[in-house]
Amino acid sequence: MTSSRKTWAFSSLRTKSRASLEEGENFRRRLFSSFRSDRREPRSQREEDDTEKRRAFSDTDIETNKGVFLPGEDQSDGAMKRFSTLFSSFRGKISKDRPGKEQDLPATTELSPVEEKAKEQRYASGQFFFEYLVVVRPKKTKDGIYEPQIIYQFPKKDGMVRFQKEEEEKTLKALTLFCFPEGVNWAPLTEYPSETFSFVLTDVDGTRKNGYCRRLLPDGKGARLPEAYCIISNVACFGLFSKIFDEVEQRRKISMAMIYPFMQSLRESAFPAPGHTVNIKSFIPERGTEIISLTRPTDSWLEHVDFRTLFKCLSDEEVLQVFAATVLERRIIFIADELGTLSQVIHAVAVLLYPFIWQHTLISIVPEILIDVVMAPTPYLLGVQKSLADQATDQTELLVVDLSEGRKETFIKSMGDEDTILPHKLKDEIKQALSAKNENSSLEELNRVVPEAFLPFFIKTVGHFSKYIVRNGKDQRGEFQRTNFCKAIESKSTRRFVKKFAQTQMFDLFIQEMEQRPASQDGTGFFDKKIAEYHKKMREKSKKH
Repeated sequence: MTSSRKTWAFSSLRTKSRASLEEGENFRRRLFSSFRSDRREPRSQREEDDTEKRRAFSDTDIETNKGVFLPGEDQSDGAMKRFSTLFSSFRGKISKDRPGKEQDLPATTELSPVEEKAKEQRYASGQFFFEYLVVVRPKKTKDGIYEPQIIYQFPKKDGMVRFQKEEEEKTLKALTLFCFPEGVNWAPLTEYPSETFSFVLTDVDGTRKNGYCRRLLPDGKGARLPEAYCIISNVACFGLFSKIFDEVEQRRKISMAMIYPFMQSLRESAFPAPGHTVNIKSFIPERGTEIISLTRPTDSWLEHVDFRTLFKCLSDEEVLQVFAATVLERRIIFIADELGTLSQVIHAVAVLLYPFIWQHTLISIVPEILIDVVMAPTPYLLGVQKSLADQATDQTELLVVDLSEGRKETFIKSMGDEDTILPHKLKDEIKQALSAKNENSSLEELNRVVPEAFLPFFIKTVGHFSKYIVRNGKDQRGEFQRTNFCKAIESKSTRRFVKKFAQTQMFDLFIQEMEQRPASQDGTGFFDKKIAEYHKKMREKSKKH
C-alpha cells in the first residue's frame, strides 16, 4: 500500500523578494495540514527493500543504482514525502520566476557516443563519483539585490526528452537555495573563509541526491562575490568529497579552467569499494602531472559523518541530552553560524541512533525561504543559521541547541526533562565509554569510540527483541509480542524508557522489517551479531565470577 499524500503549489512564494512572504500564511496552512496527517502506514515490498538498503551499519554493500541511503535521512514516512512534494512544487515555481541564464564559463569536453554510452552504463550501476558539478554565484538583479544563480554545469547532458530536461533544470535551479541559504542578502566581499557543507535533496518519489558544497572567495583584488562549487552525487561520503574540494580549491586559485580537466578525470573513474583507493591523474602548471589518491573508509556506514564537530561544539552531557530527545523523536533545531557545523552535527546525531533510522523530516540546512518548516507539528531535525534564529525559536515544545562559539547557553529552549529520559545507569555507562576520547582524538579514534559507547545502550534496552518475534511457520511473517517484550525488562527505569521508545516510528518500522525478513536471515545482521557478542561476553564474565 502506498502512503497517501497531497499535492502542493507554491503560488504564494516568490524567490526574488522577501516582501512576498506576507502570503506565507497560506503556505503554512498547506504545509502543516499535510504534516498533521503523517502517521504510520503499511509499506509496500519495494519500500521495505529500500529501507533494508538504507540500514546504516549494514555489513553488506549499501550502494544501489539509486545511490547510498543515509542514516537519519530516510524519507519513507508520509511527512517527508509530502515535504518533498512541496519542495518539488517549489522547484517548479523557481523555473517560472528565473529564466535561464547564458553560461559564462568554458564549455565541457564533448564525448564520443561510445564513451558516453560506457559512462552512462557505469553511472547506471552506481559507480560514478558524481552526477554533475555546478558553480553558483550571486548575481545582481534588476531590483538591485544579489540573487544566487547557476553559472556553470559540468557535464552537460544531451539526449534527454523534454520532461527530463525540465526536471533537471528545476533541480539545478533549486540548488541555489542550499548553496546560498541566506537568501538575497549578499554583497561583494574582500574576505570570506571557505567552508564545506552537505545537504540532501529528496524528490516526490523518494529518490535522493546528495549535495556537497564548497563556498569560497575567488582570488583577486578588491571586493568580489563568493562562489559555491556544488557536487551532486548519489554517493554519501562527506570525507571523500571534502578532499575533492581541496583539490578544486587549489586549482581555482590558479585558474577556473584548471578545475574541469580534474573533474573530467574524476568522473571517468569508478567509485572505489569500501577500503579501496582510486588514483586520479591531474596536470597542474609548474608541478606537472600528479597522482591524487582518494581512499574510501573501510567502515562505509561512517563515511558521511565527522564526530569531531559534534563533540567540539557540545560536551558529553549535552550530547546525551540531544541524543535522548532524538530517541523520543522530538522536534530539534540546531543553531550555528557555519553551514559546515550544522550539516556535520546533524548527520552525526542521526548516526547515533543505529540500528534505528530517523524517519521524519531532516534538513541539515534550512534555506531562509523555507524557514516556516520550523512550525511543523511533527518531529524534525533542522539546521538553522544564527541569522535566522529569531524566526526559528519562537515555537514551543522543542529543543533548540545553540552550537555557536561564545554562546551564553547551549539549550535556548528545552522540554526540561532531557537529562532524565535515559535510564540513569545506562546513561553513566555511555559517559564512561565516551571518556576514552579526548579533544585531540582523531576521526578514526572517534569512529571507534562513539559507536562503542552508544550501540550497547540499544543492545541493553531492546536487544532482546528477536525473542519476541513469533513465527507460526518457517516461511511465515513474524509477529512481535510487544507487551511481553516490555514485561521482560527487569529494571523499572529501563522498562519505563522502553515503553516510550517502543511508541516511536523508528522502532515501529525497525520491528516491521524484522517481522518481514525471512527466518533464514535471523541473527545475520550487524546488530544481531553485536547482540550475540555482548551476550557471549556476559556469559564469559559470569563464569569467571
